[in-house]
Amino acid sequence: MAGFTDYLEDKVLDHVFGGTAYTAPTTLYVGLFTAAPSDTGGGTECSGGSYARKSMPDMTISGTSPTQASNGAAVEFVTATGSWGTVTHCGVFDAATSGNLLGWAALTASKSIASGDVFRFDAGSLDITLA
Repeated sequence: MAGFTDYLEDKVLDHVFGGTAYTAPTTLYVGLFTAAPSDTGGGTECSGGSYARKSMPDMTISGTSPTQASNGAAVEFVTATGSWGTVTHCGVFDAATSGNLLGWAALTASKSIASGDVFRFDAGSLDITLA
């Protein structure tokens, strides 16, 4: 992920240093964007054509300096029934709809999603790194 959002940074700092417990979401969701979000949120999330955020499988944690979390299984979105536009970024949310954007990143390559297409992240291809 390119960055954690201000929301998540505030929660982590307050949890560790401020004494206010942060309860991690029980399920994380991957969302796709056609315009970049930022640390304050925003961006343009895909919509229409049967688009919906996809729940993320359990993450595999490995390494030190940096420590990395990677998706342990593929994340495959439903078959598009209409155009989703050109996907340029992805994000991790704490809810299937609305909720809070936790982190985001640009894709290695943009992908235009038309009716009949399936967007997929292979296992191990969604990496979140703390350096």
